[in-house]
Amino acid sequence: MTSATPTIPKKESPHIFEGLTWREFKAVEQLLDRPGYRLSFLDGVLEIRRMPGEPHETVKERIGALLELYLLMAGFDFTPTGSVTLESEVAGVKREADKSYKLIPGRARPDLAIEVVFSSGGINKLEAYKRLKIPEVWFWEDGVLDVYHLRLEGNTAEYQRISNSEEVKGIDLDLLLRCVNMVNHVDAIKTFQQALVANN
Repeated sequence: MTSATPTIPKKESPHIFEGLTWREFKAVEQLLDRPGYRLSFLDGVLEIRRMPGEPHETVKERIGALLELYLLMAGFDFTPTGSVTLESEVAGVKREADKSYKLIPGRARPDLAIEVVFSSGGINKLEAYKRLKIPEVWFWEDGVLDVYHLRLEGNTAEYQRISNSEEVKGIDLDLLLRCVNMVNHVDAIKTFQQALVANN
């Protein structure tokens, strides 16, 4: 069983265009409504990224498979919402997570957003998710998983980096990360499942 992290390709930077109004952004979005590109927007800044390749998609799908296995076994009534478009004209933001989940029925927005980072630069993703009021965000980058939870204090909200998920209670993030970073997908799923069964 091999547990080395998959080869990480060179990071690409997105194209950035500043000083756009929301209406201008929506017009550009319609013009660029074609496969192969993903657009994000925050405070007048448009970010255009090429759709990621196989390494990104492999990590994204691995995280999703492991997380959904845990959610099922832990009894969550969850709904995968994938790369659903999250936007607010009032907050001046549009973002699509790589993966997202509603963890309780009836939620208007996802409780968890997951970003798999194979690029550099661009808009402040945490600020975008804060405007969208997403309770928890996970970032996988270079074989490391960082978890942030949104703290509300009075009229302010800030993300705090945490070591254990507060939305997906009980999940062993160290085990999850070890399995995400394994080369073989089937080995990763089996290792994770065996550990979950052993701990129940």
